[in-house]
Amino acid sequence: MPSGKNERDIRLQSLLEEKVRAYNRVSFIEKDPVSIPHLFSRKQDIEIAGFFAAIFAWGARPTIINKSKELMHLMDGHPYQFITQHQEKDLKKVLHFKHRTFNSTDLLYFISFLQQHFRIHDSLESAFTNWMSAKDKNIETALNGFYQYFFSLDDVPARTRKHIASPGKGSTCKRLNMFLRWMVRKDNKGVDFGIWKNIQPSQLICPIDLHVARVARSLGLIRREQTDWQTALELTAGLRKLDPVDPVKYDFALFGMGALEPGFIRSKKEILGN
Repeated sequence: MPSGKNERDIRLQSLLEEKVRAYNRVSFIEKDPVSIPHLFSRKQDIEIAGFFAAIFAWGARPTIINKSKELMHLMDGHPYQFITQHQEKDLKKVLHFKHRTFNSTDLLYFISFLQQHFRIHDSLESAFTNWMSAKDKNIETALNGFYQYFFSLDDVPARTRKHIASPGKGSTCKRLNMFLRWMVRKDNKGVDFGIWKNIQPSQLICPIDLHVARVARSLGLIRREQTDWQTALELTAGLRKLDPVDPVKYDFALFGMGALEPGFIRSKKEILGN
């Protein structure tokens, strides 16, 4: 028996590894928002497309994908070029864009921020890593720093603040954690990109939504009743015991079981033998 792992941990890891193998594959991409950055090959296009797809990621996945594609079309299929080179007249085409509570006011601010950032930096990675240390256990300070940095421009619309989460406000930061997973994790499966090198996969926090939380609670990975930042930390700590180097790979398993296998949830005795 591996050191530090009891029989229950071994059963749990075996189940999760099985589900990671089932979902962490190219066939997963088409029906997931990660398909949007996969439309591109240029690093900055991948970053921008992925950022918007992640920010839009609440609600039905087909709608998220369609609205993300709509925005990429409005940006002439070249988001980095549009962000960095657009003229005032080019912004007229995005004035009617809307996805749920995200509207053109929010979009114009996002475009302004990204334009300002890319005037100085060649990657969106520094918008997160400038606020963290390589010694940080996780990305909490990076996310809090990103929130402050993102809203550092003049005349921030008050309504737009709700679209960027931060641990400091207690949020699970699900969408940003998902975006960071896409950018940071690297394996040979073809889903995550692994194009960012200054954040380690071990520092990532598992994205947690209702599907993931439901499965994680059924498996005893989280005990906290509310679903907030502390819950995300609790979940990731449990996953880190199973794989300290790449704990967030289990996001594939938890999301897959929760969202794509409606009849999955069974008794803990049936799943784990206790």
